[in-house]
Amino acid sequence: MDNWFNIVTLAQLRRNELHQEAQKHRLVRIAKALRRIEMKWITREKVKVDRVACPWLIRKFVDPDAQFLFVPADTVMEAARQENAIPFDVKGVELGHHGAECSFEAILKKYNLTDNPALVLIGKIVNGADTDNTLWQQPEGPGLEAIAEGFRHLGYKDDHEINAAEWLVYDALYAYCQEMVRQGKPEGMFK
Repeated sequence: MDNWFNIVTLAQLRRNELHQEAQKHRLVRIAKALRRIEMKWITREKVKVDRVACPWLIRKFVDPDAQFLFVPADTVMEAARQENAIPFDVKGVELGHHGAECSFEAILKKYNLTDNPALVLIGKIVNGADTDNTLWQQPEGPGLEAIAEGFRHLGYKDDHEINAAEWLVYDALYAYCQEMVRQGKPEGMFK
C-alpha cells in the first residue's frame, strides 16, 4: 500500500510540476507578446527642444520600443484618441508644462526618474532652453536652444529625422551631466 501511495504522490507532484512549467511558459509568451506592442506617444509637429528631449528620454528610460507621432497642434488630442497614444508637450496634459516646469520634467516625475541626478540636471537644462529660464537659471539652457534651432535649419525632411539626428546631442548632454554628478557638481559646470 505504501508503494502505491508513493507512486500516486509522485504522479501528483509531477503533474503539478508540469502544470507550473506550462503556466511559466504561458506567462513568458504573454510577456513577449506585450513587449511587441508598441506604445504610441504624440505631440505637436515642428519639434524644437522639449519635443526632441522628451522622445529621447522616453526611448532611453521609459519605453525602448516607443513610436512617436508628430501632428499639427490643433489635432493632437483627437489624433491621440484615434491612435490610443499618450500626448506630451501639449497644453493641458499630464506630460506637459506645469507652472514653470517643462514637459521633460513632468516625464521625469511621472516615471520616477528623479532619483537619477544626471537626468534631473538635463531636465534643468532642457527647461532653460524651452522656457524663459527663470526657474533654474541654467547657464547651459540657451546653448541647447541655439543647437535645437540650428537643427531646424539643416534641411531634415520631418520631425522623425530631426529627432534621429539630434539625439546624439542628448547622449552627449547626458554624458556631460553624469560627469558633473560624478565630480560633485549636480548643478552643472557653470553654476
